[in-house]
Amino acid sequence: MTDPCADTGLLGPGWAGSAAAAATGDDAFLRALLDAEVALTRAQAGLGLAPAGAVPAVTRAAEADRFDVAALAERARGGGNPVIPLVADLTGAVGEEYGPYVHRGATSQDILDTAMMLVAVRALGVVLGDLARTEAALARLAREHRDTVLPGRTLTQHAVPTTFGLKAAGWRSLTLDARDRLIRVRDSLPAQLGGAAGTLAAFAAYGAEDPTTLPAAYATELGLAAPLLPWHTLRTPVADLAGCLALTAGALGKMAEDVLALSRTETGELAEGSGGGSSAMPHKRNPVRSTLIAAAARRAPQLAATLYGSLAAVDERPAGAWHAEWEPLRELLRLTGGAARDAAELAEGLRLDPDAMRAHLGLTHGLIVSERLSAELAPLLGRSRAGQLLTELARRSYAEGRGLGELLAEQEELKDLDVAELTDPTHYTGSARALTDRALERT
Repeated sequence: MTDPCADTGLLGPGWAGSAAAAATGDDAFLRALLDAEVALTRAQAGLGLAPAGAVPAVTRAAEADRFDVAALAERARGGGNPVIPLVADLTGAVGEEYGPYVHRGATSQDILDTAMMLVAVRALGVVLGDLARTEAALARLAREHRDTVLPGRTLTQHAVPTTFGLKAAGWRSLTLDARDRLIRVRDSLPAQLGGAAGTLAAFAAYGAEDPTTLPAAYATELGLAAPLLPWHTLRTPVADLAGCLALTAGALGKMAEDVLALSRTETGELAEGSGGGSSAMPHKRNPVRSTLIAAAARRAPQLAATLYGSLAAVDERPAGAWHAEWEPLRELLRLTGGAARDAAELAEGLRLDPDAMRAHLGLTHGLIVSERLSAELAPLLGRSRAGQLLTELARRSYAEGRGLGELLAEQEELKDLDVAELTDPTHYTGSARALTDRALERT
């Protein structure tokens, strides 16, 4: 039977079952907390602050399956964080000889912050893998459809023609923006070690000649960045991480929103590779991947806002600001990880209908190239006359249901123009091809 308190993702289909969910679950956090404790013992032993025998003793005791996560969660209420009961259990498991070297000199925030950074680094590896899949699929779509023309839309209305290749190249550019920022932040996430109030005083009391060397040794053991200072109330690492995660969700959300709009029944220019069903309407193939990504993009900024709010952390350890970070950060990692998974599946399975795109270019009876005609007719007729003529012909096109090209061909003053060429929307995509090719040069 499922643990009644377990969060299995029943209301989080965007992240349920994802690798990011596994990387951020309670078991993953427990593993990270234990890894942080083991690394602390190893770092101190390396500097002669703990006997060599403490390392294997603590390592053997720090097997995650020896600890009851649910019981730790309940006992965490006593001190306000799970590190306190975990240290008690781990110390008991290590035994009398080496137990005193568990958590020695550290404070609970050292371990929990470090564990958060470990979880983030591990989860970001998953996210980056899915972003790589997304980028590769979008690059393929951009190359294959660099000349596939469809209406460009601004403020929901047809604007001028564009190409699907350029649209896909834009989605890919956002994906790469997110990737670059996540890599930069991931590689800068630091270990945390400062002791009770960020002075490293306890380590000096335990015999360290230069306690300031210990944080770097600790970070090396964990594969994290070495902190310049203890950052108990200097929350830049968390804020940077929050911003990158929210940006990533939003970047993927742009693609999702475009797919949602272009896959409407009335539009049908795009379709997800495998749409979802409906409990009431058997005919439906809902764009579920896009829907879940869009949902994540809407939630991420508010979660990031909570983490930004925690920058205002009073004293050397805040009451509440630090505690407010834990769940929003995990949810951000989960949401973004789930969105990255869905984005990869969406991009890899996306189906296009170029015929629908081409047909929609004619919905405005040729008016989609009015910008081009304004530029072409101004030298012939003068800017004022060209504007008046096109305004009048646009009115007649709507009123009479006739194409702009047909009306232009009736104008005696334009009899020498190649009207068919000027009104062909596929011949007015500007630098879309060159821009697409330029975007694809980015690796």
